[in-house]
Amino acid sequence: MHKCVIIVAGGKGERMGSEAPKQFLELAGKPILMHTLEKFKQTIPSIEIILALPENQFDFWEELFYKYKLPKIPHQVVKGGTTRFHSVENALELVKENSIVAIHDGVRPLVSAKTIEACFNEAEKKGNAIPVVDVVESLRHVSKQDNINKAVARSCYKLVQTPQCFTSEIILKAYQQEFDNFFTDDASVIEKLGETINLVEGNRENIKITTAEDLIIAEALLKA
Repeated sequence: MHKCVIIVAGGKGERMGSEAPKQFLELAGKPILMHTLEKFKQTIPSIEIILALPENQFDFWEELFYKYKLPKIPHQVVKGGTTRFHSVENALELVKENSIVAIHDGVRPLVSAKTIEACFNEAEKKGNAIPVVDVVESLRHVSKQDNINKAVARSCYKLVQTPQCFTSEIILKAYQQEFDNFFTDDASVIEKLGETINLVEGNRENIKITTAEDLIIAEALLKA
């Protein structure tokens, strides 16, 4: 089946304490977002890449290829929306039928080829797949209403990553729904249709870079 990835990059860099949007910050000699595009192209050379960016960042993104003297990876750019949901909704207008569609955070440049391949393969077999990793620290459930907290079994929980992969039939149908504040990722949009979500093993290095500390960790992981 045809494979494509929607890379969502709508960050503003507020938690990073930077004027530049976090996806454009430099990591090991080039912008974070370029690492992300390269990873998918290296893993699946024939993949179609659709990048959702705020419209006021289109020109700046083009300029970065010249600034860093890097070959331009083939991709299409679409206007991002007010929320992640609306950015994906816009990008889906370019998706071909009979495809496996991955949706990935632009600031997750350390996703492994193994994770990408596992998500696509599982989605092709079962209709959808998302990568997860085990929770390794203790968890407590906090009820603000009752001012009560208690320990919960961490074995019952998983940390969710991207790329989240779906057949085009499922994802296009799901995004015909009205936006709901419950939608925290693409799996939650699919789940509202009554679909069962399939889990595959992610890679722990696949962190979402949102703070200055995350950037330091990502640099260390790349050097390792």
